[in-house]
Amino acid sequence: MSASDFETRLKAALTPVDPPGDLEDRLEMTLGEIVELAADELDAWELNAFRDPRNWVRIARPAAAVVIGTGAAVGLVFLRTQRRRHRRRAQARGALDLVDRTLRDFGREALRVFDDVR
Repeated sequence: MSASDFETRLKAALTPVDPPGDLEDRLEMTLGEIVELAADELDAWELNAFRDPRNWVRIARPAAAVVIGTGAAVGLVFLRTQRRRHRRRAQARGALDLVDRTLRDFGREALRVFDDVR
């Protein structure tokens, strides 16, 4: 194998691949479903049942639901906030304005996810 052949193969292997067009929509739908499943799991959780130490082993499911649901909700908020980055950047009048707009979008999306779960 010559150096030019190796370089040609390496270039072919490392060419960028665009993700599928519907990847963002599928990811948003999956994260939303995970958040809802975690919320349903926590909704069924009975806090009074954990006063008895024999039931403490069962805390793993609600704890996992909190961790997984929170992670999915944060991912969903980031995904939705990221989607509007170009518009925010075009409308911003400077770096501080861009940060302010991004934080407001992040908060608005967090409230939307929270409201969707309720």
